[in-house]
This record gives sequence, C-alpha cells and structure tokens, in this order.
Amino acid sequence: MSISSTLTTSAARRVTVSTEDGVALAVREYGPRHAELTVVLLHGHCLRTESWTDVRDALRRQYPGARIVCYDHRGHGDSAAASRQTYHLEQLGHDLRDVLDAVAPTGPVVLVGHSMGGMTVLTYVSQRPHEIGTRIVGVALIATAASGLADAGFGRLLRNPVISVFQAAVRRAPVLMHHAKLVACKVFAPIIRMAEFGDRKVSARVLALANAMHNATPIVTMAGFLSSFMDYDRTDALAVLSQIPTLILCGTADLMTPPAHSIAMAAGVEYSDLVLVEGAGHSVILEQPERVGEAVARLAKRVSGVEPAAHLTLVA
Repeated sequence: MSISSTLTTSAARRVTVSTEDGVALAVREYGPRHAELTVVLLHGHCLRTESWTDVRDALRRQYPGARIVCYDHRGHGDSAAASRQTYHLEQLGHDLRDVLDAVAPTGPVVLVGHSMGGMTVLTYVSQRPHEIGTRIVGVALIATAASGLADAGFGRLLRNPVISVFQAAVRRAPVLMHHAKLVACKVFAPIIRMAEFGDRKVSARVLALANAMHNATPIVTMAGFLSSFMDYDRTDALAVLSQIPTLILCGTADLMTPPAHSIAMAAGVEYSDLVLVEGAGHSVILEQPERVGEAVARLAKRVSGVEPAAHLTLVA
C-alpha cells in the first residue's frame, strides 16, 4: 500500500492510494490537513465520490474544523478497475484499511457510509473491532443494512434467478452487456427514480447526477458486487458499535433499504441516534443533503463531547 499526491488546491487535495493488491484508488481530502478529527465518506454501489458533494459542503459549513476524506471504491468513479473476484465487501473493508493507513494514520476518525458504503463500514468494524473506541470514534450508517438485504424492499430482487443469468452473461460478454445496461437504464428510469428518490420532488440536476454515476459504472462492477449482497450479514458489528457514538439515518420512503433495516440496527446499537427523513428515498444524500450534513455534524460534535445524543429524530 502506497500513496502519491497528484494535485493540491485550496479546496481539495487529490491523492492516489494503492491498495495491498495494487489497485489505485482515487481519494480527495478537504479541510485542514492537521485537523483533530477526520471524517471519511464512503459512497454506495454504482455511485462515486460526487454523490457526497452537497453533504460534504453542508458538513464543512456546520463543522469546519474537520478534515473530510472521500474516495471511489475499486471499479467505481476514478478508481481503477480490478479483478471481478475482488468485487465483494470483504475486499472493500481491506481497501478502507489501506485508505486510512495512507491518509489518516493517526488521530480519531469518524466513518460515514451510504448504502454499500455503510456495509463496507460494518465489514471494517467486524474485521478490526480493536480499532473501535480507539482509532474509530464515531460511525454513521446511512440508507443501509446489517443483514437481510434480500428479505425486504427491492432487495428481494436479489433472490430472482435472473440475477445469476445476468452475472453469467456479463462474464461472457461484458461489452455487449454494458450497451444493454445503458438502454435498460433509460427504459427503467421511472422505476429507478421511484426506488432511489422516494416521494419527494428532486431537481433535474440531482437526477442528472444520479443517472450519470449509474451509467458510468462498468457493468462488470455492477454485476460483481451483487453476489456479496445476497449473503451479507454483519449483525455481529452492531454490538461493537455500542462502544462509540453511532448515527443511523434513513428515508421513510426508501425502497432499496427500507426503514425496517435502520430500526433493527438502531435496536442493536446501544445509545445510537436514529434519524428518519420523512419522504426521502434511498438517495437521501442527494435529496436532503442539508439534513444529512446536519446529522453528521451533530455526530461529530457528539464525538467531541459538545452535543448529547438524541435517540430518535423524525425530520419532515
């Protein structure tokens, strides 16, 4: 694992982190280099760092003293592609370790994960429980789950036999399947919009950003992670998180990871803060970035001891 700097500006510092197996991950840093607290934002499946832009900006306004780190998972965004055999959550947990060792080797860290990013955080907690309460001082799990993805909401589609057929087709003809994916994204756009954005109206800019991130993700990446979702279970990490301030946030209209998942996680983490954003869907970080930024800033302040816990919040 190594790190090399590629660009430095007053707004963002871009670096490349090489993972233990040699995959180049694109990383961006914002805020003071020597901040007392580092907040790491982990994006979801088929998304990229840009999905955090508005939340990041809201967080910087509300907690300007933090250093914020974002990075693209392997096979996503500006990060390099990797062997499809490495497209699973265990590997993403190891990638997170490499990023932290490179850009935040010392000092307290808050991990914030959306969707697959949240699953990555829980996987990391399970892999390295000794860091919870020492290196990792706070966690936020946004629109995600600890287990049972195929048991509720649109996650039930993971059990459909067509998923296995789809994965096999991608392995045999990835280029052809990628073109088919672009067509399918247009055909199923209304369904995807409903699944991701709940019952709130969202701006054309947000829809365009979401569509661009989905369309740009290679079909091999999209298909590769699906198997990992089917048998995913990190409920063992929840008890470990009882040691530190933990935020669990979800939109009430989330069809991908319904609120039942968040409620179950909150029940498993003592003294966690549960925030339900009324009417928001799975892409709550795009729909309601100010609300999410406010909740994450509150977590950062809780970690710093300047704000008490609030065990349940319903945000209209």
